[in-house]
Amino acid sequence: VMIMFLTGERLRKAVEDGLVQDLIHDETQVQPNGVDVTVSEIHEFSGPGKLDFSNGEREIPDTEKVEPEKKDEEDDYGWWKLEPGVYKVVMNEKVDIPNSLVGVAFPRSSLLRMGASTENAYWDAGYSGGGAFMLRVENEKGIEIKENARINQLGFIEVDEAEEGYDGIYGGEV
Repeated sequence: VMIMFLTGERLRKAVEDGLVQDLIHDETQVQPNGVDVTVSEIHEFSGPGKLDFSNGEREIPDTEKVEPEKKDEEDDYGWWKLEPGVYKVVMNEKVDIPNSLVGVAFPRSSLLRMGASTENAYWDAGYSGGGAFMLRVENEKGIEIKENARINQLGFIEVDEAEEGYDGIYGGEV
């Protein structure tokens, strides 16, 4: 079985056709093998979560938004100063994944070089909406992230057409 990523001109065309929406700057974010997604919000977890087999007792933990701070009043965007720990990142972009693609996401290498990483789940065929992922800061000195920073890269794998697309609770998530 050969895995085929959507790349190059086919990726650019798919983005133009709505695969990934609300990009800040298409030319910067659309890379040869994926699309860089950017930070809209960062949250701290403020409660426990629960997970069971059927999802009948699933509870997603509450979070509290971390407010970015401007270093200078003239700045358009602020910075998040993050101590070691785990955070939820909400991205600016939305996706509309057809039943012929599955999304996979990886941290940008610059983030790894700072002592932090993201953890992501599959983006199922048929999923449409926003996205969030986990940011783990391991650097004992912490890191700083500016609003709208490119933090994760979303790639798309071509698959046999799914008979049924995503039908979970996160569809349309913002």
